[in-house]
Amino acid sequence: MSGNLLRLACTAAVAATTVLAPTPATAEPDPGPPPASLAHLLTDLQNLYRKAEQATETYNATEEKLKKQRTETDRLNRALARARLSLHDSRGAVGRLARQQYQNSSDISPYLRLLLARDPQHAIDQRHVIGRIERERADTINRLTGSERKADELARKARKALDEQLVLAERRKKERDQVVKRLHDVEELLTSLSRDQLAALAEFERNGITKAQKKFMASGALSSVRRPSAEGDRAVRYVVGQLGKPYEWGAEGPKSYDCSGLTSQAWAQAGAPIPRTSQEQWKRLKRIPLAELRPGDLVVYFPEATHVALYLGDGMVVQAPRPGAKVKVSPIAANPLLGAVRPDPSGKPLRRYAPPKLPENATDGSDDGYDSYAAPAPDTSAR
Repeated sequence: MSGNLLRLACTAAVAATTVLAPTPATAEPDPGPPPASLAHLLTDLQNLYRKAEQATETYNATEEKLKKQRTETDRLNRALARARLSLHDSRGAVGRLARQQYQNSSDISPYLRLLLARDPQHAIDQRHVIGRIERERADTINRLTGSERKADELARKARKALDEQLVLAERRKKERDQVVKRLHDVEELLTSLSRDQLAALAEFERNGITKAQKKFMASGALSSVRRPSAEGDRAVRYVVGQLGKPYEWGAEGPKSYDCSGLTSQAWAQAGAPIPRTSQEQWKRLKRIPLAELRPGDLVVYFPEATHVALYLGDGMVVQAPRPGAKVKVSPIAANPLLGAVRPDPSGKPLRRYAPPKLPENATDGSDDGYDSYAAPAPDTSAR
């Protein structure tokens, strides 16, 4: 275990001892705020999650660039194949012309043949035919020259596109390794904690989210209930249908998702495709005040725009939160807010709107992701 994670694990042990130690059977005093050691542990853990998600979104962005570069490389290779076929045909035509020229060569000029002809008019007509053939020969040679230039240019572009594809593939591999390392740090910390420690950590986090949500809602940042557009309604219904599916970094469904994989797929299913990553969604979509939020809008978190969720209404969002957790309904203030964007700024609100019905356990907070790292409870059935 690394020194940093060892320090975190020790912090966790101290926190658990403070929070979970048995107390005498007397009147319980007001426990007051949770111990600072538990707060430090949660802060360190959230920092690990945040770094992992930032690495994931960077990987996703490179993956998108690589997909586009592969498409461009394939397009150029197909165009190059067509150009080489055209060049082959042009060279064949020039070869035929050369053979014809050789076979028809004569020391007598066309003008002398015209003067000696028995039928001058027929000879003149032949001269027009000869002129047309000469022009066709010139055109054939020009096509050959143009085909050679085009093939050379396409070959150069295809080589450059392949080089760029290889560079992106290498970058993607490095970024994938970075994500795996970040996720390993998270897993190493969490698996060092006991079941009781994980439960105390989860409870402390839920209490913090509840407090942040109450403060946010009391601030008046959100206005009255607004109706979504037709596309926004479809996006909302899509994410509600994904509740309970697992988080997986780099995943775009349908069996699992990461945060921006969920939001991008929701709007793709709604008929309005948006960028793949949370940073690009924040950068390229229309930003709106939180007071104008309507269902289907995207809520972006953290200064680097490394997390995103889809607004459900009533101060709640649907998100794919983090490794170990599942797609769930969360308070909008579950993470530090950066702002909001609207994928369909020209979309008109529906005249009538009935929100989709949520599963009973959609907001109970039981899928915070910590249980997946807990060691199984000891089997006492044989005792």
